[in-house]
Amino acid sequence: MTNEFKNKIDNLVSLISKSYDKEERIAPYEQGYIPNRSVIIETTKLLRQLVFPSYFSDTHFRKEIQDYHISELTVSITEKMTEQITLTLKHNACINKNGNNSDCQSVAEGLCCAFMKKIPEIRSYLATDVQAAFDGDPAAQSKDEVIFCYPGVFAVSIHRLAHELYKLSVPMIPRIMSEYAHNITGIDIHPGATIGKYFFIDHGTGVVIGETAVIGEHVKIYQGVTLGALSTRGGQKLRGVRRHPCLEDEVTVYSGASILGGETVIGKGVVIGSNVFITKSVPEDTKVSIKNMELHFSGGKPNKDVKDDSINWDI
Repeated sequence: MTNEFKNKIDNLVSLISKSYDKEERIAPYEQGYIPNRSVIIETTKLLRQLVFPSYFSDTHFRKEIQDYHISELTVSITEKMTEQITLTLKHNACINKNGNNSDCQSVAEGLCCAFMKKIPEIRSYLATDVQAAFDGDPAAQSKDEVIFCYPGVFAVSIHRLAHELYKLSVPMIPRIMSEYAHNITGIDIHPGATIGKYFFIDHGTGVVIGETAVIGEHVKIYQGVTLGALSTRGGQKLRGVRRHPCLEDEVTVYSGASILGGETVIGKGVVIGSNVFITKSVPEDTKVSIKNMELHFSGGKPNKDVKDDSINWDI
């Protein structure tokens, strides 16, 4: 390295270092006071091994030593999770400048144990989701295929884990988990969303489910569906306010539909057609669809076997 180039590097380092001191909104925190995203994702993968035994493990699951398999995973998960929760609690104390870090470890241990106690319940919900996916898709060859391959099941499995941490008010970790699933599947479910049993997202790409959304049981939605807010112009002033819709039991929402607003309730048994835009409640057992639009074809030759007055041939 020449002296001239070294001087340029030194100048760059000094320039960037000054930006660290100046820009407090994205300034570095003292080491140890920020969670590790990679470890959280690794822990999420271990949790999937725990809830779906033998499916995502590198080792063969043996029934006769089932407790050993569970113990090995549980120890690894609780150690990593407790460490990361501790870091998030210290991180919050740091940014809130209350300086109370003394009991973060013991609080984290309690939160981690409370979360792990929910694993059997989470597994029971996921079993219904797998069943709903298998029952709802004629292309599904087996429930094993559903677990291994379906992006909706992947995203919902991560959501059910993240949601329990969210309910325990664990900072940041639930959102990191949900964004991990979002990156993999294109399905964006906020960990705050409440979702009942037998939930199936078919295909899934582009699905968005907001923080305060409430979804009942036996609900099925397709790709590109948004359960969103009417407006977020209020920003942080809207925190804690109900902004997203409620879907009651046995609702089906087809691709591209947008259902918006915290006061919007989609009643039991409603079917929402593709590309529908809804901002008002819909009574139960209603079918909502867009009237067929006129198709306009230009160029080519019309098919004489097609008799459809709605088609406008412009040749």
